Amino acid sequence: MALKVAIVGRPNVGKSTLFNRLVGKRLALVDDRPGVTRDRRYADGNIGDLDLTLIDTAGYEDVTDESLEARMREQTEAAIEDAELILFMMDAREGVTSLDRIFADRLRKVHKPVILLANKSESRESGGGVGEAHALGFGEPVAISAEHGEGMADLYAALVAGSQDIFVEEIDEPDKPIRIAVIGRPNAGKSTLINRLIGDDRLLTGPEAGITRDSISVDWVWEGKNIRLVDTAGMRRKARVQEKLEKLSVADTIRAITFAEVVILVMDKDDAFDTQDLQLADLVEREGRALVYVASKWDLEEEPQSRLAKLKAMAEDKLPQLKGTPFVALSAHSGRGVDRLMPAVLQAYDNWSVKVKTKDLNTWLSMATQRHPPPAVDGKRIKPKYMAQTKARPPTFVLMASRAEAMPDHYKRYLINSLRESFDLPGTPIRLIVKTSGTNPYVDGGAKSGPERFKGAAKTAPRRMQKAEKAEERLSNLPGKALEQKAKAGIKPKVKPLGGLKASASKKSGTNAFVGKGARGGARQVSRSGRVRTGQKGGAKR
Repeated sequence: MALKVAIVGRPNVGKSTLFNRLVGKRLALVDDRPGVTRDRRYADGNIGDLDLTLIDTAGYEDVTDESLEARMREQTEAAIEDAELILFMMDAREGVTSLDRIFADRLRKVHKPVILLANKSESRESGGGVGEAHALGFGEPVAISAEHGEGMADLYAALVAGSQDIFVEEIDEPDKPIRIAVIGRPNAGKSTLINRLIGDDRLLTGPEAGITRDSISVDWVWEGKNIRLVDTAGMRRKARVQEKLEKLSVADTIRAITFAEVVILVMDKDDAFDTQDLQLADLVEREGRALVYVASKWDLEEEPQSRLAKLKAMAEDKLPQLKGTPFVALSAHSGRGVDRLMPAVLQAYDNWSVKVKTKDLNTWLSMATQRHPPPAVDGKRIKPKYMAQTKARPPTFVLMASRAEAMPDHYKRYLINSLRESFDLPGTPIRLIVKTSGTNPYVDGGAKSGPERFKGAAKTAPRRMQKAEKAEERLSNLPGKALEQKAKAGIKPKVKPLGGLKASASKKSGTNAFVGKGARGGARQVSRSGRVRTGQKGGAKR
């Protein structure tokens, strides 16, 4: 088992930055303002060959009232009690502050090894702060830079030396947990619901809206099943999200939905299924995750039966693509109805992971097409042939049909709703892909379409004309090259008769042929040998 290490210190000293570096991912939100981290976050990391279970904590505040800072301090003290080794971080640029001294006095009362870290030591100005850190009484401080990764070798050596007396028990790796994300608008009761499920005040709660900023994962065992609950930040409408920190929180929530398997949408009973809730449910459906509706604060409802029926009808009307999604009404504050949540979640998970036999699918397809045949598009009927499931989570089916691209969307919706009804898959997002079973080999250009018809002036043409045209197409356009190709191919060039040449001219010796006019307007005489006679016919000899 990994060594459990808590990273503690006052606000804005770089705890989350070091946490992200050791984990190897940007899990914790990081910003320049103090007090970004509020809940404690667990994650597995390593440095060298040393496996770690890291705990990121909120900045330590010296308050004990009922404020949010006091509740954040309680979360930090819970992390100190849970850890086996503590990394106490201070800012080397600012030096030792009064809050650092107060926190150091608190850590001395804990009988656990403490390693003092002087963060932001990459600049020359930090030398004085590293020297002041000796006064805190935790030995030689380890100068590091969590942002730039400097001093990690010294941190590794300090962790190895500090964990020599700690016994790390070897525990078998648990089975892969079911990942459940709890989402909703701000102040809907998400963190309170998770605390009620696990029976511990693990997450920071309160009347203030927007307390949770990071997506916090909590491992839990319910009736022998490993569960990982992920608490997310409340998501407001996009137009209202202006600050950079809230944008980071929303992006972290969307990432939690992407990696979840089941999503619990928590809504306030008074304004359930408003625009933001509908958009969140549609996002879950597009991501292909199983969904469970939860109406919170149900102990304040005066007419629970009629209100529940109204909410269910509203869900069927506004989200028809998620027809049959489980609906649970509960109160996380009093615990009323909470026991019905996990059975509904596991049932949604089982439906999401279902696999249907190909034989049953094709039997259903035959009945569904007989009850409601596919429509005729452009006068031609679409013919479904067979169907198979290619994968689960979410269930994905491939339908082979003729003219697949012409199948209208309303018929696809009919098939999906019929699948849900026939195979008992309420609320499960279903993917239906319609493909053409294969190309017709007898269409133009197909494997068995035959030779292409001659498209000349006549409907048909002799074979010799087709061969001649193909030979002409293969010839080069260059004059000299074309003649060479014709000579090699055995094609005799067509020679046009010269202008004025009589086709019926005699071939006897001394016969003349007119080949053109001379320079002075008279016709030239050519002998059989090819010599041009300059004298006129019948003229006097010289």
